[in-house]
Amino acid sequence: MKGVMRFGKKGKLSPRYIGPYRISQRVGNIAYELELPQELATIHPVFHISMLKKCMGDPSLIIPTEDIGINDSLSYEEIPVQILDRQVRKLRTKEVASVKVLWRNQFVKEAT
Repeated sequence: MKGVMRFGKKGKLSPRYIGPYRISQRVGNIAYELELPQELATIHPVFHISMLKKCMGDPSLIIPTEDIGINDSLSYEEIPVQILDRQVRKLRTKEVASVKVLWRNQFVKEAT
């Protein structure tokens, strides 16, 4: 599912997809009802096809919802694990520092 509740975060720090979840039935031509776990019981289980992505079947890429640590308010706090790279870019009269961070529930290739 793509960005369903965004877990209280907006932009590139929010998880892009969570799951995989089994499809229980098709609703109309462009929506599906999913079998969501009990932790996501407050979420409506019917999603438009643009919000779903086919599961490629690689179990190493699956992040369990228990590891995300969702609060009762459906928000979470992302924890940085390691700083991978630092750069200072010069923009005319200013210098802007940028840092590439590896977050807790991401792989190195997904680091921001």
